[in-house]
Amino acid sequence: MEGPVAARGLGVRAGDHWLFRGLDLTVAAGESAVVAGPNGSGKSTLLRCLYGMEAPAEGELRVCGQVPDERERDFRRRVSVLLDDSEFFGELTPAQHVELLAGSFGADADIGKALADVGLADRAAVPAGLLSAGQQRRLLLLGATARPFDVLLLDEPERALDVAGKEWLTELVGRVAAAGAAVVVATHHPPLLSVADHVVRWG
Repeated sequence: MEGPVAARGLGVRAGDHWLFRGLDLTVAAGESAVVAGPNGSGKSTLLRCLYGMEAPAEGELRVCGQVPDERERDFRRRVSVLLDDSEFFGELTPAQHVELLAGSFGADADIGKALADVGLADRAAVPAGLLSAGQQRRLLLLGATARPFDVLLLDEPERALDVAGKEWLTELVGRVAAAGAAVVVATHHPPLLSVADHVVRWG
């Protein structure tokens, strides 16, 4: 198997029911894959498998050349993720989130530029807990993308975003892939298909 994300014959079962089976997927550096399908079809489960939070029932899976393991520090540094249960610090401002993120990964951060990119420049000093749902989603996306990574996993990142936010999200996914990362997105947002190199449909 080749590529930062590579799956062969992947299958996940919930009790006696297969959520999906026989999945083959390879996402190279600089490519994006969009997983589309109804709720309950296994989209989020696939991302959890790619991050090492859940083991598949069958098949082979490698992310960044290894069996995914969220507990391994080097794996977490190479794979960035936004899942349903991703959280922010409600008492910290967006600017403080960027500072914390930069410190954690030893990266230099242009705080003003980072916040402007996600549309939060005018909310830089507002505690995250007081932001609107859409602004909080933008902050979570900032947390997932304003750090070094080789693979980006996004689970329904369009949730709570307004029309402008969804347009920005589509541009963001294309930009991240163009910068050389492998991106996998589970989504209900059809425009993301326009920037996808691979599309996986269920249901």
